[in-house]
Formats: sequence, C-alpha cells, structure tokens
Amino acid sequence: MTTARQNLKVQQWITALSIVLFIAKITAWFLTHSLAILTDALESIVNIMAGFIGLYSLYVAAKPRDTDHPYGHGKAEFVSAAAEGTLIITAGALIIYETILNFIEHRPIQKLDNGLILIAITAVVNYVAGAWCIRTGKRNQSLALQAAGNHLQVDTYSTLGIIAGLLIILFTKLYWLDKAIALGMGLFIIYNGYKILRRSLAGIMDEADMELLQRMVVLLNQHRRPNWVDIHNLRVIKYGSLLHVDCHLTVPWYLNVHEAHTEVDALRKLIQDEFGDAFEMFVHTDGCLPFGCPICIKADCLKRQHPFQHRIEWTLDNLISNAKHNNEASNATAY
Repeated sequence: MTTARQNLKVQQWITALSIVLFIAKITAWFLTHSLAILTDALESIVNIMAGFIGLYSLYVAAKPRDTDHPYGHGKAEFVSAAAEGTLIITAGALIIYETILNFIEHRPIQKLDNGLILIAITAVVNYVAGAWCIRTGKRNQSLALQAAGNHLQVDTYSTLGIIAGLLIILFTKLYWLDKAIALGMGLFIIYNGYKILRRSLAGIMDEADMELLQRMVVLLNQHRRPNWVDIHNLRVIKYGSLLHVDCHLTVPWYLNVHEAHTEVDALRKLIQDEFGDAFEMFVHTDGCLPFGCPICIKADCLKRQHPFQHRIEWTLDNLISNAKHNNEASNATAY
C-alpha cells in the first residue's frame, strides 16, 4: 500500500500541474490566434480530464482487497489508462476538426513571439513532469502513472513540433504551415492515444505479458534447485502494481509437507527478490512420477527408478503448458 499511496500523491501533483499548463497554453492561443497553439491547448484539456480520472483510479487501486474484490482493486488503473487513451484520440480528432474549420473561416495569426515563449515554458515543464511520472510508474509498476507520463511527454513532443513550425512561420510568413502543423499533430496524437488504449485493453483482458514471462523463464533457469523437478502451468497476471503468479511445482514424492513447503518458500523468495514485494503467489505442489526420473537433476535421489539422461531447459512454451514434462523435450504428460 506504500507504493499505491506514493502513486496517488504523484498523480495529485500531475493533475494540478495540468491545470496550470492549460491556463498558460490557452493564454498563448488568445494572444496569437494560432491554430497550432489551439491544438496544444485542446490536448491540455484532455490532460486535465485524464488527470482526474487517473487520480480516482489510483485512489481505488490503493484500496486493500476485500470480499467483493479478492484480487484487490488494481485493475482500476487499466480502466483509467483506457479512458485516457480514448480522450487522447478524441483530442486528436477535435484538432483535425478545428483545422478543417479554419480552412473555411480563416483567422489571422498575431503576436507569435509572445505565444512561443509561453508554450516553450510548458514544453519544458511537461517533459520533466512526464519523466518523473514514468520513472515512478516503472518503479511502482503502475500502468496509470506510466500512461500519464507518456501522455505528458507526447504533449512535449507535439509542442516542440508546433514551436518549430511557428518559428518557420514567424520568419517566412508562410501562414498555411499553421494548418499543416495542426493536421500532423492531430494524427500523431491519435496514434499515441491508440497505443495507450491498446495496452490498457490488453491488461483488462489479462493478455499475457510476454516480456514479463520471458524474464521469469530466465530467472527460473538460472536459479533452478535440485528439488524442483518440474514447473508447469505458469501464469502471470498484473493487477495495477500487484503481480499474481500461479504455477504447479513438481517435487520429489517422498518429501513431507514441511519440506515441500520449504521449496515453495524458496520459489516465492526468488520471484520476490526479482520483482519486488507487490506480488502474491499460489503454488500447487505435485509429487514426481517415474517418467520424470530421466530429466530429474537431483543427483543424490535415493528413490530414483530410471537413470538421469538429460536436463530439459525450461522455456516459455513448456512452462505455461498445463502438463508435466517427460523424457522427450517436445512431449508432456497431463497430470
């Protein structure tokens, strides 16, 4: 819960900052009448709305699990990120709409120098705040904070593009570039909104995180213990910052309950040391069967019925399979 409270505090600062930056950008638009600056201001409205949505989602995610939510409330972060992605796409569509309208009703640009100074300041502030958000989000495994940070940095890049374009307009007087920049930024914003939306929907649907699973595979192979005859049916799910790990662990059949539990504890500690304290793990233990002897790496086993032949390297395919491994690396036996 400590990381959840920290996430909430960061989001509070980001939401307040979004309001200040919006005021600065809308002031720049009033000064210049630049359509490109208006696109920046419109995106800041999305920042504010997304900030409040993120704030609420992190407040919900920070709640401990209860009877109605036995896996906690972490999925609220995915909902928040989905809402933010949708809002970003909407902002991009509004920018394109405003640009098309401006082709019909032309409004002259003025006082570009003053407007440029204001939005340049917002770009710097946005980038620093976004980097802070992303760093904290990765450390605390918060998708909502990472989405907010990515949004702020996308806002920075779009602002820098607008600044570059407006500088060209200022010196060349090619005012049609204002509309071209706005159209380009609108499409760029829609694309980034889609990426955030896609990632959040993957979390809501419990889509497998292949990068996370590969890290788990490498970790288990590097620290494999002799009594871990086999691991299979491995599943990893993230609910906000909380990681859930399920698997079946095959141990020598003659271990008593306490000895088998010691092996489970060793597995739990290994994963906890790698991925942090914000995780819970459910392990089903199986006793080994004779067909597992040829692949069992326990050299001092007194109950061995078949000689050891070769060690099967654990891979993503054979770890997620719901079947025990046997002597043929490509085969598995369901038990």
